[in-house]
Amino acid sequence: MADQCIIIAIVGAESTGKTTLASGLTQALQVEGVNALMVPEVLREFCDERGRTPYPHEQIGIAQAQTLRVAQAAQVHDVVVADTTALMTAVYSDHLFNDQSLYAQALIDHAFADLTLLTALDLPWQADGLQRDGAHVREPVDSLIRQHLVSARLSFSVVAGQGAHRLGQALLAVRQSLSAAQRAQDNAGRPRWRWVCEKCDDGDCEKQHWLPRA
Repeated sequence: MADQCIIIAIVGAESTGKTTLASGLTQALQVEGVNALMVPEVLREFCDERGRTPYPHEQIGIAQAQTLRVAQAAQVHDVVVADTTALMTAVYSDHLFNDQSLYAQALIDHAFADLTLLTALDLPWQADGLQRDGAHVREPVDSLIRQHLVSARLSFSVVAGQGAHRLGQALLAVRQSLSAAQRAQDNAGRPRWRWVCEKCDDGDCEKQHWLPRA
């Protein structure tokens, strides 16, 4: 992945506005002149093309395809907004099929994200074709996401609220991430200031460099 690319990963349970948020973020960044791209959810395309949800053995291919698309986008864009990552595939494999085998690689892949946004459960559940099982699955899925992000020591920001407020929260987190990345890039090219006294092992000399006390 390109060193200068910032990857924003959006994860969350079903019907929590991930796609809407990813699209809104990408459009807002593009308006600001940022070379940003949204990477859509591979699972949605899979379901639309086949008219069904994936079988257990097909989950790994979906996870790998999601990671590959993010990596390819990161080669040519400054910011990539990923509408889910392989972690979501791993979570649903666990929840639906009691298969925990995808977590290890999914968390390695997810660690490339510079910012993870977790969509809160405060939006009303809505049906969406084959992909959604019902409001009752949102809390256990949300718990699994949090559990594995925390266990892998991957930080995340929760995005809550309605409409423009929800997008505004996400944009604030993204801008902070972009600003931090720019500062790190700027500082990387600067020499580190360091002065070492040639008498630094001399106790009397050391006393001369003490800061004055108030």
